[in-house]
Amino acid sequence: MSTIKAYGADTKDSDLKSMTIERRETKKNDVKIKITYCGVCHSDIHTVQNDWGNSKYPVVPGHEIIGRVEEVGSDVKNFKEGDLVGVGCMVDSCQDCSACNDDLEQFCEEGMVGTYNGKDKHLGGHTYGGYSEMIVVDEKFVLSIPDNLDEKAVAPLLCAGITTYSPLNHWKVKKGDKVGVIGLGGLGHMGIKFAHALGAKVVMITTSPGKEKDAKRLGADEVLISKNDEDMKKHANSFDFLLNTVPVKHDINPYLQLLKRDSTMVMVGAIEPLEPMHGGSLVMGRKRVAGSLIGGIKETQEMLDFCGKHNITSDIEVIDIDTINTAYDRVKNSDVKYRFVIDMESLKN
Repeated sequence: MSTIKAYGADTKDSDLKSMTIERRETKKNDVKIKITYCGVCHSDIHTVQNDWGNSKYPVVPGHEIIGRVEEVGSDVKNFKEGDLVGVGCMVDSCQDCSACNDDLEQFCEEGMVGTYNGKDKHLGGHTYGGYSEMIVVDEKFVLSIPDNLDEKAVAPLLCAGITTYSPLNHWKVKKGDKVGVIGLGGLGHMGIKFAHALGAKVVMITTSPGKEKDAKRLGADEVLISKNDEDMKKHANSFDFLLNTVPVKHDINPYLQLLKRDSTMVMVGAIEPLEPMHGGSLVMGRKRVAGSLIGGIKETQEMLDFCGKHNITSDIEVIDIDTINTAYDRVKNSDVKYRFVIDMESLKN
């Protein structure tokens, strides 16, 4: 084992601070990665604060990891020392269930192993994430990063990126479709970029008129203010697809009125009870509300390759690790455009 520097929280009420953790030695199928950048996801905050009731302490968050390969195991075929690679939200799965066999490891029937707060079958205890100097991961869960992309701005693609790309891909959004992206934050800004690159007509749906300029810069063709009843009526029954990125409990009924017959709204933000939904909004038009998590490793690599082809990265603000507690407060106050990324070189200090 190796003892390395990390940043984490001891309890749900404590600030993140410097600590040390253990990493396993590189096994035959492992890739050892020196972490250069790590994105900050709202899930990091939820886990640190035990909002979902399943946190294991100490929590070392971080599942948007970019780094360079330092060492590979004897049986590793696809990576070599010096490669630029990424690690996303999971580091293991059973590899044998129907979901894993369908390249959907995120839905592993035995439970995927999260990059942090998951069951560590190698060292016991639980896994630690990317707010750390390095990580050792089975090569099946390591991703190749296109060389033409800005290394630091790639990090959020490994969660915010795949979370929005996967539903657009699964529901086969195509050129000419009218796509609404609900909510302009870390997820929403990526949804706009992907839908635009797929050739869709993109409408940013928001409660905030002040976001119009930025939405259009990101690729939206139009902005719909959801508090404006007249504008909502003008867009009724016109959308082929809605991507709902709102991260908190809210009323989805007004958005259902926007869908065409036989169209779908996919929820990717709110992992909590929603306001009651009126069944008539679904019945009258054979409409659907669905959910989507991240993607499997195969689809995540496809997403990264798509980003390389279309030069897509996240809009980021780079921070040092010792400002992470302030960054968490800013995320909770929606005071970032649109994702924080930690320069992990700052951990040395």
